[in-house]
Amino acid sequence: MTKRITQAVTGAVVGITNGLFGSGGGTILVPALEKFSGIEAHKAHATALAIIFPLSLLSVFIYTRGSETPWSTVMWISAGGVAGGFFGAKVLNKVKTKWLYKIFGICMIAAALRMIFR
Repeated sequence: MTKRITQAVTGAVVGITNGLFGSGGGTILVPALEKFSGIEAHKAHATALAIIFPLSLLSVFIYTRGSETPWSTVMWISAGGVAGGFFGAKVLNKVKTKWLYKIFGICMIAAALRMIFR
């Protein structure tokens, strides 16, 4: 498979995952960017955020159509998320790749355990 086709298939899988679960595309996208696109870990995380943003916006429009979305909650959590995202992006550049893998892996395991034992 050519690189572009692999990237398009990866995008489709990430889009389906994001649309189906409302999030989680990054857990697939970051490793895929490293393996299939040859992007180093720090850039893969940043690239994943740039890719997931438009996917998330699309999902928001689809999920919230005709529903009673608690917009006040959305705004407060979004404000915290923007502040946290800024801080996280600054810290990302200072974290060694070895620790980035460990932290990301622990977060993935924690999320998996939460879903399994829910």
